Amino acid sequence: MTTDDSSANGYLARLRGQQRDQTILTLHQQEHSIREIAHLLKVSRNTVRRIIRNPPQFYEEVDKEGGAEHASLEEKKTDHPIGEHLSDLYITAKGNGVRIMELAQELHGIEISYSTLTRLIRQTQLRQPTPKRSGRYHFEAGAEMQHDTSPHTIEINGKKVIAQCAAAILPVSRYAFIQYYPCFTRFEIQVFLTEAIQYFGGSTPRCTIDNTSVVVASGSGPEAVIAPQMRAFGEYFGMTFIPHAVMHSDRKAHVERLFSWVEGNFIPGRSFDSWSDLNTQARAWSDGVANQKVKQAIRMSPKAAFDEERKTLLSLPPYIPVVTRIEQRVVDSYGFTHLETNRYSVPQRLIGKSVELHKRATEVVIHFQSKVVANHQRLIGERDGRSTIKGHHTNPRKRYKDKKAPSTEESLLRGHNKTLDHYLDQLKQHLRGRGIQGMRRLLQMRRTYPAEPFQAAIDQADHYGLYDLQRLEQMILERVRGNFFQMDDLEC
Repeated sequence: MTTDDSSANGYLARLRGQQRDQTILTLHQQEHSIREIAHLLKVSRNTVRRIIRNPPQFYEEVDKEGGAEHASLEEKKTDHPIGEHLSDLYITAKGNGVRIMELAQELHGIEISYSTLTRLIRQTQLRQPTPKRSGRYHFEAGAEMQHDTSPHTIEINGKKVIAQCAAAILPVSRYAFIQYYPCFTRFEIQVFLTEAIQYFGGSTPRCTIDNTSVVVASGSGPEAVIAPQMRAFGEYFGMTFIPHAVMHSDRKAHVERLFSWVEGNFIPGRSFDSWSDLNTQARAWSDGVANQKVKQAIRMSPKAAFDEERKTLLSLPPYIPVVTRIEQRVVDSYGFTHLETNRYSVPQRLIGKSVELHKRATEVVIHFQSKVVANHQRLIGERDGRSTIKGHHTNPRKRYKDKKAPSTEESLLRGHNKTLDHYLDQLKQHLRGRGIQGMRRLLQMRRTYPAEPFQAAIDQADHYGLYDLQRLEQMILERVRGNFFQMDDLEC
């Protein structure tokens, strides 16, 4: 055997040893026992313990007989001129390999091939390592519900908007429910989960979520601290929120997969007139498509599987309160209260008063001193909108027109005599405003005194243009005294 052959065989032996050691370390990281590893690789348990205790360096420098082609990668990395600048360039270029090559040429005059650059990046472990296989999760019927949200671009009434798709799914039966919201806060999540629990007909002891600040107050993963408001909400339904570990979104893979289906099946080819129409169609899609299609994994439709899982769900509480957020507002000078950039009317007598706005899923109820003074349809997904209830505000233009309209007293006086109607037209020009006081006094004269003296006085006043009502009443009294009290015929 030649010297070159011996060197090559020695290198291959080292390579096989490195592969064996790497396999041992990988199996140990996957939590296999030492006995299992030794039996699988046909090595002693002491060898396994030694390699785990002191992991070998897989890129040690080989002997000189190995030749230049067997030099370690670490040596090649340190010899390359970009080595001392690589970390700074990686941060500046935000990990983009092509941009690192350009910056290396511009700033340091270093040329490097893309394959060499990516190899050096792997060696220096600048990028996150490839995630490990997570395995498979097993669920018991009625034990868990998975919830998450995803932003979708949807066209509503001819306008493209970013809508937050909220989804809940039972991982055993795959029974699902979706709804859309313009934004997703603690108010929206309580609205959605209340509807989802009612849709399922029961709740689960556990609800798996991501590490969203909507639910989580601090921390992450299963040890995260749940916000008191959300913890109390979950306890009412007998449910505990459990965030999955960071970078382990596959823990709720069923709801993640559901979003891909929604984007590919529900959204394309559908039009929506409003947010209400969108959610109505989303519920219909959940009923008719998502929960009716046969799943290969369970070999039946989610609806059929859910009929069995429903029996294991926690019962609904006897009373489910309406999700409400209460805010204090002062009625502005225009007679409106403000909520989410929109305005809602209240009776104008409450201008400057403090009122309570009860924000609900689809309506806004306004209270003043524990009494409901307005009930509006909530303006969802709108900005600078306005909702006005008829009767809350008096239109200034309408008030101006009402001043010219005849009063009730004038209407009672008209239509009996042409002379009286002409007299009323002329009299209104001499009275202030609508002349209600004058018309009221004239109507009282007509009702108090006999018709003939009244009409005779009106004829005379209209002929001479007399519009002093006190003088008109004296004229009526003179005629009444002459007709009924003949004082000249009496003897003293």
